[in-house]
Amino acid sequence: MKLLSTPDSLNVVEGLIEEIKMKYNVCEDSYGNMLVAITEAVNNAIFHGNKGNPEKEVSISYNQENDKVMVSIGDEGPGFDYYNIPDPTAPENIDKPNGRGIFLMKQLADQLIFSNNGKTVELYFNIS
Repeated sequence: MKLLSTPDSLNVVEGLIEEIKMKYNVCEDSYGNMLVAITEAVNNAIFHGNKGNPEKEVSISYNQENDKVMVSIGDEGPGFDYYNIPDPTAPENIDKPNGRGIFLMKQLADQLIFSNNGKTVELYFNIS
């Protein structure tokens, strides 16, 4: 699936996550985690990766691997150094209004893998 880098695309993502839930019989707890983590990943791709440029696309794909669902989100941005992300729970960052997206994704997904210089993220969720 390809989405334009616009805020309206987030509504499409919610429908996609509902489709995944039904297709793979995902339990409510995993569904809630998926909803927040995947929406956050797409939000990051739109606003940080593609800088909200509506001419750039966000790609989303998913599949089932044994008892896990993997969702891949990619953007057309320059990438980022995912090894040096500020800790949003550190005292100097606690009052900042942003910077929690990757932290949330790490907490809610069972596995998180960045590739392609940070332009692609794979989120894995246990569904059994």
